[in-house]
Amino acid sequence: MHVHVELPEPQSQIRLHNDSEGQFSEQAFDEFCRANPDLRVERTAQGEIVVMPPAGGESSHRSHGVGLQLGLWALRNSKGKVFDSSTGFRLPDGSVLSPDVAWVSNEALRRLTPKQRKEFLPLCPEFIVEVVSPSDDLRQAKRKMELWIANGAQVGWLIDGDARTVHVYRKNRPPKTSRRIVELAGEGPVKGFVLKLGAIWRGLA
Repeated sequence: MHVHVELPEPQSQIRLHNDSEGQFSEQAFDEFCRANPDLRVERTAQGEIVVMPPAGGESSHRSHGVGLQLGLWALRNSKGKVFDSSTGFRLPDGSVLSPDVAWVSNEALRRLTPKQRKEFLPLCPEFIVEVVSPSDDLRQAKRKMELWIANGAQVGWLIDGDARTVHVYRKNRPPKTSRRIVELAGEGPVKGFVLKLGAIWRGLA
């Protein structure tokens, strides 16, 4: 099978480990990540490795803004934990993906062993947020959202800051698109959370 690797601008030596079928097994992927700790990488369900380029300033700022608001709410709510884009989640389909922002309930985290908590977390977050960057293909971003939902996420938001648009994904329901709204209310696992979008839309302006 063809091994597909998407590379950012060269920034460090990259060492690849793949099995005889051309796929990156879970073990090979773990070795690859340990050998290249400065890279942000994901593994698809088909055993392909995707290396993501660093985020641009504006999309990074927007992701941080979402994470900050969600994190403050989570501290008050005390029912779950918030994770940033450096966290890898090992999903039921075998992929390892990293959302820009994620929320996982304390109940789900309690089921993990101490060892599992220190590795790629073997679960799917109940709530995830992806922020579109200029280098992203919107169609691919939407497919990734569908993967999150298929793997168990209950709610997902895809935020396109430049277009001032949010695509809301829910389990067993078609996506809903909202444009130029000033706030977005959470539901399901994050009911009670309200994302203020003014600063997200402004970006670095």
